[in-house]
Amino acid sequence: MPSRRTFVRQMGMGLAASSVAAEALAAESLAAERGLAGRPGDSDRLLVENPHHPAPAPVGTDRLPLAWYRAQSRRLREQARARGVDAILLQSDVNLVYFTGCFRGSGERTTWALLPTNEADTVYWFSPAIDRDLITSWWCTENTYYFCYPHAEGAFPNRGELPAGRTPRVDLWAWVLQHLADRGLGGKVIGLDRELVPSAQRTFDRILPGATAADVSDLCLRMQVIKTPEEIALTQRAYRYFDRVHAFARDYLLEHGPRTTDYQVGQALSQFGINLMMRDVKRDGRPHSAVGMEVTGHYVRTGVATAYPHPNQFFHAPIRRGQPVYVNCDILLGGYGGEGYRNYVLLPSTPAHDRMWQVVADTVQMIVEEVKPGVTCSDVARKVHAYQIRQGMQEYIYHRPGHGQGQNFVGHQPPFLALGDHSVIEEGMTFSVEPGLYDERHGIGINPSDRLVVLKDRAVLMSRIPFTKEWSYLKV
Repeated sequence: MPSRRTFVRQMGMGLAASSVAAEALAAESLAAERGLAGRPGDSDRLLVENPHHPAPAPVGTDRLPLAWYRAQSRRLREQARARGVDAILLQSDVNLVYFTGCFRGSGERTTWALLPTNEADTVYWFSPAIDRDLITSWWCTENTYYFCYPHAEGAFPNRGELPAGRTPRVDLWAWVLQHLADRGLGGKVIGLDRELVPSAQRTFDRILPGATAADVSDLCLRMQVIKTPEEIALTQRAYRYFDRVHAFARDYLLEHGPRTTDYQVGQALSQFGINLMMRDVKRDGRPHSAVGMEVTGHYVRTGVATAYPHPNQFFHAPIRRGQPVYVNCDILLGGYGGEGYRNYVLLPSTPAHDRMWQVVADTVQMIVEEVKPGVTCSDVARKVHAYQIRQGMQEYIYHRPGHGQGQNFVGHQPPFLALGDHSVIEEGMTFSVEPGLYDERHGIGINPSDRLVVLKDRAVLMSRIPFTKEWSYLKV
């Protein structure tokens, strides 16, 4: 079998060759992980085991099961019923996925799901026709659909119904409310996952006179902030892929160094990561398997672009010795995972870079030690910023040290490790860890990120990727 180095070298070749190399290297990496082949590459051997890591979901668990979503839906109904709510009408895509498990996106074609609080396992959908097969093949008690957006009254070309002339455009908010009225919900308390603007409230009052709109968005968010053991296990499995992807990216930099670009590094790690994950994921090409998946590398950047927290340029710059490289990656499996970033410098480094790197490494460790149940988010942020200031880094501070991490393509979620967030940290919360510093004058930015999961008595970084100079300082 060709060596890992040979595979990494092949990734710098043409598209077809690199695809074959990525798939073969992914297979070798998985085999090494399971003890089925020889030792993995150099970077793999630097990964650090953590005995406090939650057990990852086993291979074969590529998404949360329908039973989990039904259970979360029942919890939401029970909590809403305790507030006097008769039925919940979900509209947010985030909530639709979280409480039903049907992965899809609305865009301008709004979708709703109705959850009566006195019915434990029903879900009534109101959707565009484009998603009707996705919905009815999943958890669906009944689906009522409009044709498309904008919807014309009585127009359903898919059923051979095409009214002559110009037909009135349907107000879809009024349309779904009328269906609620037809279901006997007039005069009832309807829980919504948003606060109605005045015009939407007027439509609500006109079609459902005597009904009350109750905002239950806080219940929806609260349940998503405190992750269940199943969510944490699936997230931990996603971070096992992070470990391998970053080990690959480091090997790629060592192999190709200044003969490549930040764009090529991002493309290579994305291709390798997708092949790695898909060798584990069971799928048949139909909906509801291989959902909520991504491995992104399009924010990998080098040089002065690293010195901006939110740069706006396209990243296609040559990697050069003496410059920083920022390897940004996002991985999701079944909607769970998050972000994992690491910073590198192709030696030689500068004193300014060395000092900034050390302060960031110190504050990463500080966050890990300070975050635990019962601590206030703002207190953690204050200690991090105080240390940064004591080290003379105040002019390089641009943002908070971390944010809550969500699920189902929600990267940022409350609470935040920020001076203005006084939330008390609880078991089951997860946070990003990114106490970044940015020096535009010297063209240096350092912002590693990992996912921190809060356990009963501590917090643990979910990756095995070290924060060491041995990992980050590369001689090519």
